[in-house]
Amino acid sequence: MSSIKMITASLILLCLCGCSLFEPFVDRRRNAGARDINRLYVGKSKPEAPAICYNGLWTDEKTLQQMADAECQKHNPETHAVKDKVSQFTCKLVLPNHAYFKCVK
Repeated sequence: MSSIKMITASLILLCLCGCSLFEPFVDRRRNAGARDINRLYVGKSKPEAPAICYNGLWTDEKTLQQMADAECQKHNPETHAVKDKVSQFTCKLVLPNHAYFKCVK
């Protein structure tokens, strides 16, 4: 492999790693300035139903459950998370999966 190809491949890999987030995260975005509570949250995650983006190769079920429980308790301290469903290839490139939870008492 020539050095130019090696440098190019390294730069592409570096950019991919630099722009990507490898840790799981709650898929919630806020619509700044929205007065209506129904239009406040734009992402797949809602206060009563957190959605977490993750990669099954790097993230275990215990971590997902802890993140979802923390998200439920942040909005209502008397609740905990119960997994509802999982979807593949609906999030980022290196974190392709969504785990959907529901907050229950």
